[in-house]
Amino acid sequence: METKYKPKNILITGAAGFIASHVCNRLIRNYPDYNIVVLDKLDYCSNLKNLLPSRSSPNFKFIKGDIGSADLVNYILVTESIDTIMHFAAQTHVDNSFGNSFEFTKNNIYGTHVLLEACKVTGQIKRFIHVSTDEVYGETDEDAVVGNHEASQLLPTNPYSATKAGAEMLVMAYGRSYGLPVITTRGNNVYGTNQFPEKMIPKFLLLAMKGNPLPIHGDGSNVRSYLYCEDVAEAFEVILHKGEVGHVYNIGTKKERKVIDVAREICKLFSLDADTHIKFVENRPFNDQRYFLDDEKLKNLGWFERTSWEEGLRRTKEWYVNNPDWWGDVSGALLPHPRMLMMPGIEKKIDGPQISNSAILLPTNNSSQTRMIVPATKNNPSSQKPSLKFLIYGRTGWIGGLLGKICEKQGIPYEYGQGRLEERSQLLVDIQTIKPTHVFNAAGVTGRPNVDWCETHKPETIQTNVVGTLILADLCREHGLLMMNYATGCIFEYDATHPERSGIGFKEEDQPNFTGSFYSKIKAMVEELLKEYDNVCNLRVRMPISSDLSNPRNFITKITRYNKVVDIPNSMTVLDELLPISVEMAKRNCRGIWNFTNPGVVSHNEILEMYKNYIDPNFKWVNFTLEEQAKVIVAARSNNEMDASKLKKEFPELLSIKDSLIKYVFEPNKKSFAK
Repeated sequence: METKYKPKNILITGAAGFIASHVCNRLIRNYPDYNIVVLDKLDYCSNLKNLLPSRSSPNFKFIKGDIGSADLVNYILVTESIDTIMHFAAQTHVDNSFGNSFEFTKNNIYGTHVLLEACKVTGQIKRFIHVSTDEVYGETDEDAVVGNHEASQLLPTNPYSATKAGAEMLVMAYGRSYGLPVITTRGNNVYGTNQFPEKMIPKFLLLAMKGNPLPIHGDGSNVRSYLYCEDVAEAFEVILHKGEVGHVYNIGTKKERKVIDVAREICKLFSLDADTHIKFVENRPFNDQRYFLDDEKLKNLGWFERTSWEEGLRRTKEWYVNNPDWWGDVSGALLPHPRMLMMPGIEKKIDGPQISNSAILLPTNNSSQTRMIVPATKNNPSSQKPSLKFLIYGRTGWIGGLLGKICEKQGIPYEYGQGRLEERSQLLVDIQTIKPTHVFNAAGVTGRPNVDWCETHKPETIQTNVVGTLILADLCREHGLLMMNYATGCIFEYDATHPERSGIGFKEEDQPNFTGSFYSKIKAMVEELLKEYDNVCNLRVRMPISSDLSNPRNFITKITRYNKVVDIPNSMTVLDELLPISVEMAKRNCRGIWNFTNPGVVSHNEILEMYKNYIDPNFKWVNFTLEEQAKVIVAARSNNEMDASKLKKEFPELLSIKDSLIKYVFEPNKKSFAK
């Protein structure tokens, strides 16, 4: 290729991902005199196998690390004499951005800022190619015949595209303020081999291979333009050598397709009936109808689209058919609305030695040596880190014990924490030695035998429920770990806007209004503090129930042993159904506050009536009023209805409280008692 610019040492960020791996492999193949250094933190959508064509080349080096580490980036630029940066590293999946937008800001804006500042400080960069997206333009009018050109206004409509537009503003500012030689690209949708299947085409291919339904957001009328990955890699090759500093280049195609038509074509490839294998699901919060680009500027540099849609789709299908396990377990990505693990340390298994979480640079002057920079580790496969490993606190507790059994049933490696929650150094040892992908906090003080104990043991309650929980959340944040926290919904009570038996439940965003017990007051306080940690999934459990009717902590077991009971409808949590859901929530990277109860309410009398019908036909009980109850307890008790619609939306199969009680508690026990 005729070139206007010839680089020597190129840093490619995010090159273990989809598009950048094709660019890297192409440059290694076509330009043996270019030294290519890859910086990638190996997030969930990265895979070192994507770089297999390059790994044995003497002009290739891989460094595991985060673009957000200023010291690391500066070190690489200086020690590797980098003169060119091709910046691909980013969080890119729109669905994920609706559920975890802070991670997009951190990676896409802050990471870009770190790179730009390093370029300014070192003063040695001759080209900085920033990879953006067509989505920064926002939605194109359906009847538009001319696409967005490079000078069109940026009008992003989702958190992902907003962070990419923000990064572009920084790039432009550093170009104008400091004279950095920047070039920006904005591309249409890309498809092809090696793509993580959270994106539509690989997802549909993998689902169709199994004969499963293809989920369409909305009505499928949205229009997208698709480019084959090798054509896009060639576009970056052209821009690298011929692109003008300070310019923006659209990488696009005028060949558009409706989403529904893509699904039909994939069904046809696998001889599936589209009418029965296409499923329409809830749309995104906002789903742009169309993106359409004017690509004449790039064509003027000599680039053109080589691969037809039909040929590209055929190649892509063949690759996924031949490599169905390339990404390992991707069941979470194949959901209609996936929320994958966007955290450091969630890596795919790869051939060869495992790479640790820290980048280790091993400078070498031997150009004939393979320059894959990894720490010294054992090659024993058993030492490789599994894709999931849980660290659970609360071993002696009811929920903590059940979590261990769920992990064993699902084949998930797990260990119980040995440290006390209020001892930060002990928790740090647990995290460093166990190296978990997720932390589950089921530890806490609820009282012995009930919450009345907390009224006379306030310092002990604070130590565990407040101090310990916050220490664990903070350590998890420092180590990029999601913390699943089993909290309580006993922080509300029926009021004028949420009357008893009205069906109006308290939502996740509602402020706690129950202060009748010290336990509930500090639980509400720690929940408020945990809002500052975006790595926490806070699950509000209420009056937990399980199929083990011999367990004294079981709400049903408790009320069957009371002399008298009140009769008030409440939201409750059937652990047999909901604890496995909490494990799935961890896999989906769910965060924030969740009302963790079955939909609807059930009263004490309704439960005891079920107990009588299914378990003990001779069982009898006596009711008393709240006023009478208050005379025999120290602290007041919370009674409320929680709105579980958020959880139901995420898990449509979730049963109502009464149906769940019958299925998971009373029916199984009816059989066992009948023996």
